[in-house]
Amino acid sequence: MAINLQKGQRISLEKSNGSKLQSVCVGINWGAIEKKGIFGFGSSKEAVDLDASCALFDENKKLIDVVYFGNLKSKDQAVRHSGDDLTGDMGGDDGLDNEVITLDFGSLNPAVKHVAFVLNSFRGQDFGTIPFASIRIYEGTPKRVNEIFATYDIAHDASFRGHVSMVMGIFYVKNDEWKFNAIGEPTKDRKLEETVNTVMRNFL
Repeated sequence: MAINLQKGQRISLEKSNGSKLQSVCVGINWGAIEKKGIFGFGSSKEAVDLDASCALFDENKKLIDVVYFGNLKSKDQAVRHSGDDLTGDMGGDDGLDNEVITLDFGSLNPAVKHVAFVLNSFRGQDFGTIPFASIRIYEGTPKRVNEIFATYDIAHDASFRGHVSMVMGIFYVKNDEWKFNAIGEPTKDRKLEETVNTVMRNFL
């Protein structure tokens, strides 16, 4: 049964049968912005280009690798990005993830101790104007969901208004066990590089 994550909540990666997750998909689903017509007549859809990215760090907070729309695989092949979605759901929420990053814990470079997931609005569109945006962690593939492990709603929170970047959450090792911290914090950054630096300074 999925856990609805709250900001700052930390969870162990344990499935409903008590076993540990060996690999996960982190999927992001979002919608296009609806624009009202002149004098309130009619409406149109404005495409939204959100970019999900993943940064890998060692125990000393040194950046090892970054997976994003321009680099779809980590050097160790453990992290893979499904590709860049430039529009979001133009026809309303279809329930499917627009971008998916797959993480295989067993294939990770042993030096990796932190795996951070961040979200940036490529065109600088305010998170507060996007009708829906959510993250979910699940077993399966980008095209098949076996079991949803956790979900986190990032759209219906007033703190995201006025921001175009955020830290979604971080997988981290503690006592040789992978855990997840649902950060859910907006940042003042405008570009991926800036957001990765914010993660290094404030969240590891």
